Amino acid sequence: MRWTGVFPAATTQFKPDLSVDYDASQQVLDNLVRDGVHGLVVLGTCGENNSLEPDEKRGLLKAAVEVVAGRVPIIVGCSELTTPRAAAFARDAEAIGANALMALPAMVYVPTEAELEAHFRTVAQASSLPIMLYNNPPAYRVSIGLEVLSRLADEPTIVAVKESAPDTRRFTDLSRAFGERFVLMAGLDDVALEGLLLGAKGWVSGLTSAFPQESVALVEAVEAGDLETARRIYRWFMPLLHLDAEHDLVQSIKLAEEMMGRGSERVRMPRLPLAGPRRAQVAAMVEEAAATRPALAKARAA
Repeated sequence: MRWTGVFPAATTQFKPDLSVDYDASQQVLDNLVRDGVHGLVVLGTCGENNSLEPDEKRGLLKAAVEVVAGRVPIIVGCSELTTPRAAAFARDAEAIGANALMALPAMVYVPTEAELEAHFRTVAQASSLPIMLYNNPPAYRVSIGLEVLSRLADEPTIVAVKESAPDTRRFTDLSRAFGERFVLMAGLDDVALEGLLLGAKGWVSGLTSAFPQESVALVEAVEAGDLETARRIYRWFMPLLHLDAEHDLVQSIKLAEEMMGRGSERVRMPRLPLAGPRRAQVAAMVEEAAATRPALAKARAA
């Protein structure tokens, strides 16, 4: 498991009747791999994990493992209402062939620190898969603090943290507190470059699903020390990257995917596709980005 590069948070595709479209979901994943991403996150927020039935989650993971065929690692979201369900999914994910877990706090309930630690420890001990803890206080109303991480440091399979707090000071605080104990991954698109410069080894990205080539180029520029190129791509990308911090990020990303010919904007309730002024606003942003994309300019120059 290599925790470096761009890991798009892939979307789950649905048929017109909103049943899971396994074939279309496989096509989305295959296209992302072909475009050069370094790994995939399936069944995360953008994969609408909590809108899926248990058998659908497992079916989608099986479909992902089949189509990816070992070309890049697959991290699968582990997001459940209860700790026993999360542990059961962790065991099944290992049997199906996932390479790692992205573990979230138990959904809906806001835990104490002791409860949060117990949840993650139970999931960690349910399988031998490496685990990336997902810290996203704005979305899930709980912060994985330094004290909890310190107590979890003795769990050998907890190896990474996806940091999606908007406060980029977290990257430095985590690095000071733990050194190299946890791999840090940038998890919020509109502070991704800051995270990478402050020590994140990779980027779990939402908008990569619509613009994978530029996302890969951004990370490669950072790795090469070419900050001028990285800043140029980041500034072009930023209006869309801000969408990742909004509550309708899934709908926005799926609309961008559809407009770029990479998927469908269909979502499951309680989400609804964007409509009215908001849809027009996001569509205009995607159109502008598509017309000015760095990959297009590079192709024209060649």
